[in-house]
Amino acid sequence: MVEPGKAGEPTDAAGPMPPLRPAGPGGPRIAVAVVTMGNRPAEVDALLESVAKQDLAPARIVIVGNGCRLPEFARRLSLPGEVTTVDVEENLGCPGGRNVALARLREFGDVDVVVDLDDDGLLVDADVLRRVRDLYAADPLLGIVGFRIADEHGETQQRHVPRLGASDPLRGGYVTGFLGGGHALSMRMLEQTGDWPAEFFFAHEETDLAWRAADAGWRILYAPELLLRHPKTSPARHAIYYRVTARNRVWLVRRRLPLLLIPVHLGVWTLLTLLRTRSLAGLRAWFGGFVEGVCRPAGERRPMRWRTVWRLTRLGRPPVV
Repeated sequence: MVEPGKAGEPTDAAGPMPPLRPAGPGGPRIAVAVVTMGNRPAEVDALLESVAKQDLAPARIVIVGNGCRLPEFARRLSLPGEVTTVDVEENLGCPGGRNVALARLREFGDVDVVVDLDDDGLLVDADVLRRVRDLYAADPLLGIVGFRIADEHGETQQRHVPRLGASDPLRGGYVTGFLGGGHALSMRMLEQTGDWPAEFFFAHEETDLAWRAADAGWRILYAPELLLRHPKTSPARHAIYYRVTARNRVWLVRRRLPLLLIPVHLGVWTLLTLLRTRSLAGLRAWFGGFVEGVCRPAGERRPMRWRTVWRLTRLGRPPVV
């Protein structure tokens, strides 16, 4: 059940809202984007086969080889829609690779919503893309739709629920963030907010985008009926996890929070890190990343308005935790 949200056209201090383009007689046009490093060929094949089984064919499918060369998926798997592969010589990280897909979709100019899927995910149900289309057709203020992530046993890890505390993963509604593994983004929203923060490479890029979307007046919906099956993993599996997580958190708050909230946010998360981290090597890497985040340029500073802080707080997650 979707919780009621506020009405009103999205606005942003940076400029006027881009004009609404007609979505066509079938509703918003959906694209699917997948970024892969080429090290999961079987998983990518399975994911694309689950896309091919959708009862609403995507208008376009864009597959980005992030630092690798891709095979000809469309011919081998008989994929629906227009399939485009893009090879990128250098691994740009997940947000950078997704920006490549967005740039290619903008060149085509015929897509309203892009669905990003992790390359080791799987769409279990055949109606996911149709449900996404219907959600956006029903709400012109909908900017982001987050999917529910569950492992092969149907379990959703608590860190994958976009609410504080031991929240029910099956309870949908408006939230303050979303998961990178499976989600949908309004192209019209992205014209206003800008794309992914490519310099983050990995970690907290979803929060940066979600805060910009919320500050511009767009809604973020957690829709647990949209299921992406994904292997159970720990983010600490990445060698750069502790350093990049700390660096990006500092960058995030330097870019997006009012000055008064920056020390509060960083203080809360430093304490949580000390309580949760059992690895001395991990703590050293985390504090090294923290220093890096303080000393290196964070990019454009565009802090959210205080009314956005209040809005996020009312939705259950003030931007200090």
